[in-house]
Amino acid sequence: MRAVRVLIVDDDPELRVFLRTELELDGYSCGEAGTGQQALTLARQEHWDLLLLDWSLPDFSGVEICQRLRRTDQHTPVLMLTARDDVKERVEALDAGADDYLTKPFSLAELLARMRARLRRGAVGPDDGSSELKPLQLADLELNPASREVRRAGAEVALTGKEFELLHLLIRRPNQVHSRGAILEAIWGENWVGDDNVLDVYVRTLRRKIERPGAATLIHTVRGVGFMLKEGAPRE
Repeated sequence: MRAVRVLIVDDDPELRVFLRTELELDGYSCGEAGTGQQALTLARQEHWDLLLLDWSLPDFSGVEICQRLRRTDQHTPVLMLTARDDVKERVEALDAGADDYLTKPFSLAELLARMRARLRRGAVGPDDGSSELKPLQLADLELNPASREVRRAGAEVALTGKEFELLHLLIRRPNQVHSRGAILEAIWGENWVGDDNVLDVYVRTLRRKIERPGAATLIHTVRGVGFMLKEGAPRE
């Protein structure tokens, strides 16, 4: 069996050496990049099973690297390493295409656990190829998993990747309550240990985008449990 290949992207050479040494002792095969340009070049030229990506680099931010990478690679898991601890900034990283994030300073044990979780999941969300690709509809909301298009009353709704996954999860089982834990596990992976306020941020932005005055309310909060998608009373 071949070793899992991990690309370590960080402008701190001491941290890169430390991570590479520890990961290789754990059986991983590692490469290194100290700049965003080096990271993009290596990511495009070689196959990697996972990227460890620092947020702050001398040329590009980790967010920008994720955005560029996701234009051609939707599958390689990206674990963002960041000293930023604001929920909105975490959402920015996830929206850019990161699959998970870890706040510095972090323990090696937690890093390895996060890596194992991402590799087990294979960076495949609830709308992967094993899901039905037929269009889904509730009231005047339409979602097409094959084309990743969403429309409300015929008007196209632009969603980020994680917003689409969240809506897809809810519309696949309408009129059913989804617990917060189940949603976090389905979209962000099993053993999620991040701040679950991230989910509230995504629900708020999704509501802003799909709810319409005078139209049926679709996203409902079930207090103390989670969320559900059902046709409710018109929104005022």
